Parts: sequence; C-alpha cells; structure tokens
Amino acid sequence: MAPAATSSVKPSAPEAIKAKTIGHDINAIISGEIDFEKLTITPEESKAKDEAYEFNFLRPAFPDIQLPAIPVKEEQDKALLADPNNNYANLLRDATSVIHVNPKIGTEITGVDLTTLDDTQKNELALLIARRLVVVFRGQEKLDVYKQLELGKYFGELHVNANTPLPLGYDQHPDLKAIHVVYGDEKRRPFADSSTFWHSDVTYEVQPAGYTSLKSLEAPSTGGDTLWSSGYALYDALSPSLQKYLEKLKATHTSLEQGQTIQKLGLPIRRPPITTEHPIVRTHPVTGFKSIFVDKGFTRNIVGVPRSESDAILNYLYNLSATLQEAQYRLKWNAHDIAFWDNRTTLHSAVFDYYPQRRHGIRVTTQAEIPYFDPNSKSQTEVIEAAIAAKRGDQHVPRN
Repeated sequence: MAPAATSSVKPSAPEAIKAKTIGHDINAIISGEIDFEKLTITPEESKAKDEAYEFNFLRPAFPDIQLPAIPVKEEQDKALLADPNNNYANLLRDATSVIHVNPKIGTEITGVDLTTLDDTQKNELALLIARRLVVVFRGQEKLDVYKQLELGKYFGELHVNANTPLPLGYDQHPDLKAIHVVYGDEKRRPFADSSTFWHSDVTYEVQPAGYTSLKSLEAPSTGGDTLWSSGYALYDALSPSLQKYLEKLKATHTSLEQGQTIQKLGLPIRRPPITTEHPIVRTHPVTGFKSIFVDKGFTRNIVGVPRSESDAILNYLYNLSATLQEAQYRLKWNAHDIAFWDNRTTLHSAVFDYYPQRRHGIRVTTQAEIPYFDPNSKSQTEVIEAAIAAKRGDQHVPRN
C-alpha cells in the first residue's frame, strides 16, 4: 500500500526556488551583464553615448608626429630610498584593506588616496611594487590623468611610445603624449590571439619600462580582466641547469614587427624601429632577485644559439609564463581602479571577452635602468628558503 502524503514532503527544486524568491528582486543582486542582446546598441545610441562621454579627449588617436630619439639616462630607483623594514607603514597608514592575493604576486589596497602621497609614501610604493610586482588601488576617482602623470614622473623619465595610440587631445598638455591609450568598444572586435599575447612593455628600448600604472576610466560590467605573470617565479620554476645556462645568454628584442603592423594599417610611425640585446636573466636592482626577461611580443632570438634551439627555449619560456598558475595574478577591473606593476619582472595579458562593451584605460610608463645580470644575485625561492631554514634552525628546506 502506498504511503499517505504528509506535510513533510519537500517541494521540487523549482518550487523551492520560487518560494524563496517571492518578494525578492533577483535583478537587484546580479552583477555583470551576460545578455549580449541587451549589450548591443544601435549606431544612433553609440553616437549619443560618445558625444556625452566624459573622457573623449583621452580616446585613442594616431597623430602623424615625429618623436626624438630617447637618450640614455641614469635612473635611481626610488624604492632604494624607502625603509625596507617598516612594512610600508607610511604608505598604508590610511588603508582600510590590504589583500595579498597570491603569495608571490598581486596586492590590492583600498582606503589610500594616491593624490595625497608624500615622497616617503611614494618611495614605499615603489618598494611594494618591486616586491609584490603588481599593486592595485581601488576607487581612485580623484586621480585624474594629470595627477597620474605627475606620480609617474616621480618614479622615472616618462616613456612616449612610437607606435601605440596617444590621447585624442595629446596637444592639450605637453605630458599627454606619454599616455598610452587602452581602448575597446562595440566598434572594435577582438583579434584572434589577443588574450594569449603575453608581453612586457617596450622591452626593445635600451632602457625598457620600469614602474607602470594603468588607470581604468570605464570598465565593462563583466570581463576585460588583466593577468600578470611573475618573472621571479618563472626563473624559480626552471631546473638549476637551465637556470645556469640562461644566465650566460642574451636575447634580441625589437619593435620592427610592431612598426610594420602599424604601417600596414596606414598609420604613422613616430620613431624609427629599434633592436637591442638584453640578458635573458635579469637582476632587479631593489630586491636583488633573478627574473626571466623575455616576452613573446618583442623577443625574437637568443644571441649566438642555433635558431632551432633558440626557438625551442623561447617557446618553452613563453608557454611557462602563460600556464604557471602560481606565478599569476588576475585583476577584475572596476572604473577608477589603478594598477601599478614592474615591467622589469612581469609579463601581462589582457582578456578581450567584453565585446561589445567599452573598456577604456590610460597607461603611464617610466624608464628603468639598462637591464643587467649580477652573478651574485639570488632567486626569490632561495631567499625564502633561507629565511625558513633560519627560523627553524635547519640547514636548508628541501625544494619540492
């Protein structure tokens, strides 16, 4: 005989959900639009949106201007002026949240107003970037483009890119030419391999990029993340024999292909292409750590090594940088966030998954020292293991 129905019988899943959400506006708690039909706008709507856009003067342009050659200039890293032992007490005195997202890369900070930093705080910021590689400050509405440029100038000579987009209003202020515009909207479809383009900025320069900042002016409701990979961790992931082999080698970096791409689009090149040689393993002047310094964007071959061997090694390093998860940090942008990173010791890649929404940012890049390798420098893991061993009283901590 079948059992009689009782009140203890549970409702089906759809009925349970319906009961739970009666009187509750689900739309009010959903963040991020995934209905592509709703995201699509008409040409008329696009035009009206553009006309009302606050940052039109910072939209991308490719003016036909000629830039002078970049002179070699000795740079003193501001991080060397900071107290290495005070845990960034001055920089973080007003912070309400400090999150070290991953052990080796990525720190997110709220509560600090970057427009009020004094020199002591700026020096500590440089030290934090050198150690953590990527440092993000949330909610920086007060930091406009001019204040971002001034902050960048404190850390080094501003770099003006020969090929990438400048702001539409670049002639409104002498320093605006140093802004690199990051922009995508409903008129620009992502290219096929955009999200696998891991690179470090302008590594072809004699003095490549150092401390760099990217301010988000408009962020999509979801998507449009940026990923970074640690050159310290990439070096530490290699076998000791490969580490020693690479420490003796240099690689060529060039802007030739980037310039050719610009020309094919019918756009002007503002400075002739340049090709340089840099050590594959680079020493950071502040931390003293060894870092891998090659990138798929601009590195072309290892000097003095057969092409097949060079390609095999470089492709291995490129693949490692894109897949070594312990070396990576991923940022979900909000409007008015600003990310600082050290181009000497990181690679980065943008995710172009936000079409047809708009993503708009402005980057300020500063020059660093001429890359060098110090044979007496150490790896990050070596220093960490030595500290652990000292704490435990051990001779060493075995590596896994």
